[in-house]
Amino acid sequence: MGLLKTDKARAELQPGCRSLGLRERSLLLLADGRKTAREVGALLGSDGERLVLQLVDAGYLTHAVPAAASTMVEPRQGAVDAFDGRRSLATTRMFLFDICERMFARRAPALAESFREALRQARDRTSMLAVGQAMLLEIEIAAGAERADSIRERIALLLPEEVAA
Repeated sequence: MGLLKTDKARAELQPGCRSLGLRERSLLLLADGRKTAREVGALLGSDGERLVLQLVDAGYLTHAVPAAASTMVEPRQGAVDAFDGRRSLATTRMFLFDICERMFARRAPALAESFREALRQARDRTSMLAVGQAMLLEIEIAAGAERADSIRERIALLLPEEVAA
């Protein structure tokens, strides 16, 4: 699977926004979705793969995954980003707030505020997931089906087992 830049990486590559070193920024430029982590890492020598892993962990890069997931609560077999933490509705809710900020706060402040308010008002699993579905539809419009699918998979990994089953 190829490496893709995240929104965080695209922001880092904007003029005047430099929090990473030259080697890390070079790796971001090389991530085009066609080259694997190993291929990109090899281009920068012995510590290239380590740098790739650091950028993935820091949220600058993600693995390209084929668009396939059709529901919000069923992760694909062999998901790239395994989650070993505690599954809970609270964790899922916080993730949705985070995605709201990352995807909409700058581009569509009014939409971000409406999602934040809807998440605050969501008192149960069904209403929270309804807000999540609405966010995923907007993400698909703004960033494409692949990005929406990767977020859908993460949500499925965060939901408690009885919800995800």
